[in-house]
Amino acid sequence: MANLERNNKMLLDLVRQPSNNTCADCGAPDPDWASSTLGVFLCVHCSGMHRNLPTISKVKSIRLDLWEDSLVEAMRVRGNSVAKATFEKCVPAFFYRPKQTDCVVLKDQWIRAKYERREFTGEKFIHPSYGADTVEVTLWKKGKDNKHFFKRIFLLSRNDFTLRYFTKEESRVPKAVISMRELNAVFQPEKIGHAHGLQISYLHEERSRNIFVYHENGQIIVSFFNAIRATRLEYLQRKHPTLRLNEDATELGTVFIGTESHNYCVTQGSTRSSRGGRWHCAITLQTPERQFVFMCEQEQEQHEWIEAFRKVICQPMTPEDYANEANLRRGK
Repeated sequence: MANLERNNKMLLDLVRQPSNNTCADCGAPDPDWASSTLGVFLCVHCSGMHRNLPTISKVKSIRLDLWEDSLVEAMRVRGNSVAKATFEKCVPAFFYRPKQTDCVVLKDQWIRAKYERREFTGEKFIHPSYGADTVEVTLWKKGKDNKHFFKRIFLLSRNDFTLRYFTKEESRVPKAVISMRELNAVFQPEKIGHAHGLQISYLHEERSRNIFVYHENGQIIVSFFNAIRATRLEYLQRKHPTLRLNEDATELGTVFIGTESHNYCVTQGSTRSSRGGRWHCAITLQTPERQFVFMCEQEQEQHEWIEAFRKVICQPMTPEDYANEANLRRGK
């Protein structure tokens, strides 16, 4: 018969190990739950999503529930590292890995993709829609002049790195053609008023524009989001073949950095932002035309970026630099 006190103590020792002390799915610290079938330690929020997969994941509290000796041994043998090596073996570079603060649909679909659909194990060839050259999806889009949502067709193309959307199903002329160079996408459920709300932002005539969309099916909207990331990453890799880009790399604009003698300078600061207070280490880059403010989470990152900016500012400008500066000012 299982010894409750002994087994719970063993589980607490296991969860304190560096490989297990964060949630296996979102990275939240100090997980209190575990999946006895998958062998992973989980935060309370992700454990709730695992309960929606009863044939795959059996969730138990590591402090309150009774653990059989065999289950404790299974957790000791497996753990988060072993599970990650199995279920995250082949995660594409573009696929978004949700964090603790991300919305429910992102975390839910990440969990389902890993354990239910087994998309990243490499066991078989899986070609989801986000890997296709063209992705067509019908989404609910918020109207420009009112709060009503209308069905619109969106067409994402890796052939010319664009996103188009159409106001009518039979229309061949898109309402907008958005380049990957100008596009960014982020989930904003509270702002849009739907649990699957996605905000697509882009530049148009030097002004930022937003498109608010959602789909009732969480898998469809998250697959579309990752398809955008896949297309954007391929665009950046083709444009900058010598650069090592991570999955979150996004070119939203270009800032020319000149020299001190041309009125360029960089300073550090500290401010509170609207992002929950995490981004509080500011970097201010002053150019002849305007001031740019960049935010970091950690002071070390702030110091590293300031040092990198200062190295560039201290270098004399070459004839090519002058030409690049002139082209950017003309908007080329």
